[in-house]
Amino acid sequence: MITVDDVRRITASLPRSYEVVVGDRIKFRVGRLVFAAFSRDETVMGVGFPKDERAAMVAAEPDKFMLPRKSDMRYNWIHVRLDAIDLDEVRELVIDGWRMCVPKKVAASLHTVADDGIDSCD
Repeated sequence: MITVDDVRRITASLPRSYEVVVGDRIKFRVGRLVFAAFSRDETVMGVGFPKDERAAMVAAEPDKFMLPRKSDMRYNWIHVRLDAIDLDEVRELVIDGWRMCVPKKVAASLHTVADDGIDSCD
């Protein structure tokens, strides 16, 4: 199962990201924007995700993905069951969520560095 430490390793190389604990929940932010957050029991992770793609993702893989609670449907957010997903999928989700929170220039800089083989987000 994916752990908070797995996600920490991914976020460690993401510019402007940092970790906070709010209400006994671990969250990863850029500024005040949260791009990944764990449930209290750390079995589910919420992550930034385009609203218009959520329903299709949940319908395609309901064993992995869930819609957020009704009060959070206004946000660009989806939930993922951490026992049903692998590290590569989590890496992609976390980085995509982070990209939604940073300026395009910052997001592009990660892509450029990764293409050069200097940074791998491992």
